[in-house]
Amino acid sequence: MHARSTSIAGDPIQIDACIRYVRDDVMPEVTAMDGCLGLSLLANRDTGRVIATTSWSSEDAMQATDGVVSPMRDRACEIMGGEATVDEWEIAVMHREHDAREGSWCRVTWLRCEPADVESTIDFFKDFVMASMEGMEGFCSASLMVDRATGQCCGTSRFETRADLEATRDMARGLRERRSRLRGVEFTDIDECEVAIAHLRVPELV
Repeated sequence: MHARSTSIAGDPIQIDACIRYVRDDVMPEVTAMDGCLGLSLLANRDTGRVIATTSWSSEDAMQATDGVVSPMRDRACEIMGGEATVDEWEIAVMHREHDAREGSWCRVTWLRCEPADVESTIDFFKDFVMASMEGMEGFCSASLMVDRATGQCCGTSRFETRADLEATRDMARGLRERRSRLRGVEFTDIDECEVAIAHLRVPELV
């Protein structure tokens, strides 16, 4: 399973316009493409960041759509008044306690490790991050996407409410510090976002 994520940092005032564009125009066209399983959109209304992720049955299916989705990405950038950062991933872990719903909240954590350490990062996520989060109030799901060639990884933990998510900040910080001490992982970015569109449709991968 593979995914493409597009992150745009722009004008917070344009968040709702971007959500409408993705829901009404982008999602019907993209999800009709061969190999596409679904789409999600996260939004930080304070900073103006949106993160759209599409899921694909194979890397070939994902890469075959590069030219088709590029104009849609450009239009989203115009709406938000920002530039896009695009990443392509292998979906290494997907675990759900509850199906995704719009209005729930996610913590997205980007990190970089040595490519040789990607497998141990996956194991740490399963054995420690996911196990710790599962016991917390409001936990819904956790996922990890990786780029084995570069060592870039992106982990997401989703909770029912913003308060549930905020209650796990200290635990999440402790897990990041533990991983950094063990393997010298660099955490490059962290964001907390509302789930604006919940339609990723990735099966359980643990």
